[in-house]
Amino acid sequence: MNLTLRQLRYFLALAEQGHFTRAAEMMHVTQPALSMQIRALEDEVGNPVVERTPSGVVLTPQGRALELHARRVMAAMAGLDQAMRQPGRGGRLMLGMIPTVAPYLLPEALPILRARDIGRDLHLREAQTDRLIEELSQGRLDAAVVATPPDSDELAAVPLFTDPFLLAGSQDRIARLGTLCPEPRDLDPGQLLLLDEGHCLGDQALEVCGLGRRSARLDLGAASLPTLCRLAAQGMGLTFLPRLAAHQECAAAPGLVTVAFPDPQPCREVLLLRRATTPAGGWFDDLAGILVQAAERVMAG
Repeated sequence: MNLTLRQLRYFLALAEQGHFTRAAEMMHVTQPALSMQIRALEDEVGNPVVERTPSGVVLTPQGRALELHARRVMAAMAGLDQAMRQPGRGGRLMLGMIPTVAPYLLPEALPILRARDIGRDLHLREAQTDRLIEELSQGRLDAAVVATPPDSDELAAVPLFTDPFLLAGSQDRIARLGTLCPEPRDLDPGQLLLLDEGHCLGDQALEVCGLGRRSARLDLGAASLPTLCRLAAQGMGLTFLPRLAAHQECAAAPGLVTVAFPDPQPCREVLLLRRATTPAGGWFDDLAGILVQAAERVMAG
């Protein structure tokens, strides 16, 4: 059997998307080009690996078996690529971060990374957690900073720091709360401003309040934390602001005021992920230490 890595990549994209056109878009090729590679793969396998349906494709039993092996092959190739690049020792480092961490942690971390030669050829990917985990698993990232524990044994997580949530809003709205900040579960859901679905920060805010998305009647679905903070500063509602982001967002949004919740304060745990097959020593441990150091500086400021 003479399968190529290109065929396996295209097949895995098709397995993920369940549709030829979407898989082609994901791989940045035309749909006919992807279809041709899938047909060639099926010729090598000797059996169909997908069933064509009016709504897309589903994997055949042979396709499901191939998917399992293809993911192992791609993970092994990612490990080989990583070993040859030697990230952290002058080689390229592919690092992912969620949007509610990257703009606040990186300005402090980058000078340290460069001084240690870890970030000399740093490529950053800022995306939501699900996308980062997918790209890490597929070998397109070496490590990723997230705030949601992985649910796969294929990924290993190292805790970086605990990031407490603050309650943020306009001075008038915060003043209405009185002298003591209420417990998260005592907040009026109608006042909460949230990030779009898919952002773990929005889901975490709802979780500590014991709410679902439908409970927040003022859910404006902001696409970014800066937008959310500017809305809150204008008196549109209250929001949860990670301490990591507080100094920068309060400076950028005049009128934004924050108060700490009573103990035990709600918080998020920020993690550094790697593939379980990636050795933890060397560059990975160095990277984790630098990110911890940078976070301490940011939250102390």
